[in-house]
Amino acid sequence: MSLVRAKKHLGQHFLTDKNIATKIVDALRPEGRYTQVLEVGPGMGILSDILLQREGYEVHLIDIDTESYEFLKKKYPELGNRLINADFLEMDFAAAFSGPMAVIGNFPYNISSQILFKILDNRHQVIEIVGMFQKEVAERCAAKPGSKEYGILSVFLQAYYKVEYLFTVKAGVFNPPPKVLSAVIRLTRNEKETLDCDEKLFWQIVKAGFNQRRKTLRNAISALINKEKMGEDATLELRAERLSVDDFVALTKRVAASR
Repeated sequence: MSLVRAKKHLGQHFLTDKNIATKIVDALRPEGRYTQVLEVGPGMGILSDILLQREGYEVHLIDIDTESYEFLKKKYPELGNRLINADFLEMDFAAAFSGPMAVIGNFPYNISSQILFKILDNRHQVIEIVGMFQKEVAERCAAKPGSKEYGILSVFLQAYYKVEYLFTVKAGVFNPPPKVLSAVIRLTRNEKETLDCDEKLFWQIVKAGFNQRRKTLRNAISALINKEKMGEDATLELRAERLSVDDFVALTKRVAASR
């Protein structure tokens, strides 16, 4: 079976280290909450090999790369329609899966943020994610309030998931090696499928706050608030990076009440 060429425009860097692949699969914690697992961008199947050996998982693979798809179709004929040649970002989760599921992968670095926002859109189904990301993105996902890495992605993910930075991965275990360090993180859904506030307004406040992160919130989110009714709200004198998820929820409720 001929090997698959890594394609730069797809952001492909194939993992070659089986020990790291095993650590990634071992990081899944189904604990009776799901059996369906979707691997994104399986490439030549180094994670898939391990996933398919584990009992209790109904494994699905999705890859936009037709060459990978054809390679994997020969390698895993038993998968049938659980091997999907499509764009993950266009996937209809409700149609493809029934009930809760996990997503795993050595994710393409050029669309990693888009992958995470797609998962957020489907958070009612995706209750765990284990994945390889560029180290900088992984650090942003797990960042705490007050750090320079803390931003929009940190807040949105941590609103619905517990985010754990698991381990760093050097470039030499990929073919071709990326020019950056990589890292594996685990996201586990918390109890909040919805937030205790106007979620649309919450998203607007978080985005506006971080889009002008050097300004105080009073200035950064001025278009969203009633300045007179918000009065001397002390939170508005802070920058967005100082607020936790709970702080943003509380602020959203006060902004909504002042309108």
